[in-house]
Amino acid sequence: MVDVPTQLAAVTRAYTTGERDGQPAHVQSLEQTYPAALADVWEAVTTADRIQRWFLPISGDLELGGRYQFEGNAGGAITACEPPADGVAEYSATWEAMGGVSWLTVRLTEVDDSHTTFELEHTSLVADVPAEMWEMFGPGATGVGWDGGLLGLGLHLGATEGSLSPEEAQAWAFTDEGRSFYRGAADGWAVAEAASGVDAETAARHADACYGFYTGTGQEGEGQEG
Repeated sequence: MVDVPTQLAAVTRAYTTGERDGQPAHVQSLEQTYPAALADVWEAVTTADRIQRWFLPISGDLELGGRYQFEGNAGGAITACEPPADGVAEYSATWEAMGGVSWLTVRLTEVDDSHTTFELEHTSLVADVPAEMWEMFGPGATGVGWDGGLLGLGLHLGATEGSLSPEEAQAWAFTDEGRSFYRGAADGWAVAEAASGVDAETAARHADACYGFYTGTGQEGEGQEG
């Protein structure tokens, strides 16, 4: 059992448009505070041993200038790395998948000795996202997947009650509990998209499509703020 409602409510999601290298870009961010010290969270998100326990197996050189590869998923290059100092830490990397390149930045901020805020920012060029894909799914296409990553980290660090290994995650998506998580995550991205100025009906349609994609249920159910 996983405490789905608590996890969904713990994540702050945002979507905006911006620029990168002078080109229009989609910018998504997710934020959650975990009950763990800054050094522990940093280790959890930067060492292969820990990453595979909550996300996916990873290989490569996890250091500045190195390249990494997630098993069966994206790879890329580590472009910035600032270990914990004065209550903050940060790293950036390219996210290379399906022939495209986007960019990740992870920022950690110490709240107190036993709590750390994790923020993930994902930027992609508008021109690199197929128009038909964006029209169908909106920002939830990748945002819902990142919600799954924060769930894994939350379980790993004790922010969320329950147990779910990365190996179990795919099958879990098709359970009632898993579907409730993906419904809530998709609807959360609809709220973020609507807050950016997109009309609520379009955002809800995107949420339905994302929910159907991640759970194999097709475009069913009405989008809702949750």
